[in-house]
Amino acid sequence: MPVLVKLDELLRERGMSLTELSEKVGLTLANLSILKTGKAKAIRFSTLEALCRVLECQPGDLLRYSGG
Repeated sequence: MPVLVKLDELLRERGMSLTELSEKVGLTLANLSILKTGKAKAIRFSTLEALCRVLECQPGDLLRYSGG
């Protein structure tokens, strides 16, 4: 998949668990796991905004394009 989600890296850097992020963002663990493993086909802007707010990051810190 050419767009990678760097959720693991950001969680590790912030010392936060996926469960804690789930509670703060208001998403289920299942949905966050799908996003984290790269199996998500889309992401809502409201979800991206919530993740960036809680993780104190920019969208580019969370997503990376790896295509050529």
